[in-house]
Amino acid sequence: MKITTITAAAVAMATAGAAFAQDREGWPESFTVGTASQGGTYFAYGSGWANLVADELGLSGGGEVTGGPMQNMALVHTGEAQFGMTTMGPAAESLQGTNPIAPGVQMTNACAMFPMYQTPFSITTLASSGIESISDIPDGARIGYGPAGSTSDTYFPRMMEELGVDFERRNGGWSDLGSQLQDGLLDVIAFAAGVPVPAVSQLEVQTDINIIEFTEEERAQILEAFPVSEFEIAADTYQTLEAPAPSPARR
Repeated sequence: MKITTITAAAVAMATAGAAFAQDREGWPESFTVGTASQGGTYFAYGSGWANLVADELGLSGGGEVTGGPMQNMALVHTGEAQFGMTTMGPAAESLQGTNPIAPGVQMTNACAMFPMYQTPFSITTLASSGIESISDIPDGARIGYGPAGSTSDTYFPRMMEELGVDFERRNGGWSDLGSQLQDGLLDVIAFAAGVPVPAVSQLEVQTDINIIEFTEEERAQILEAFPVSEFEIAADTYQTLEAPAPSPARR
């Protein structure tokens, strides 16, 4: 499950209702929402939410491109961003002091504001690649895992290793990785994002793709090894899907 984290000071700003409408002493003149890379769900969701809050409260605010949940936790903890989007795994690691951005620093100057949505793990390839299942992924495949420190980059490589996939790890913004897939520079993109993922929707408009499903056995193996739950990507999420696609998802 995705959550948005905020500083204690930002709680007062965001939850202010009619009773506080005339008393804005101490309010900031503007605010920033840490999202992730363009082409991902975080950027679309976070930018839209920032615009909504700005309009409702009469403030200047907007989404900012970041490296994703790990960096967002650090930005909120230090006060460089008033809001940040994260998933529960990176949030827990940050609170425990194991965020790779600042090892040993317990990022406790942040609290959860509200849950957003579940985050399914999904795999996309070009139809021309011939890759139609996880077992089809060749040894040494170049797999794009999104921005370094993102939910996908944090957990998907571990999942692929658990399933015995040998790969070359690549990082980058989702839109850039989509372009690399089309240009033959990547074999697979492993997404962990709310659906529909803008980059996947864009890809299937431009070319034929495969959205790879986890088999029942693979899902069981992943559910046993990681703190994820069952999820089903609805058939109408993407033009490419002909039926619902079962997938593990972050809580």
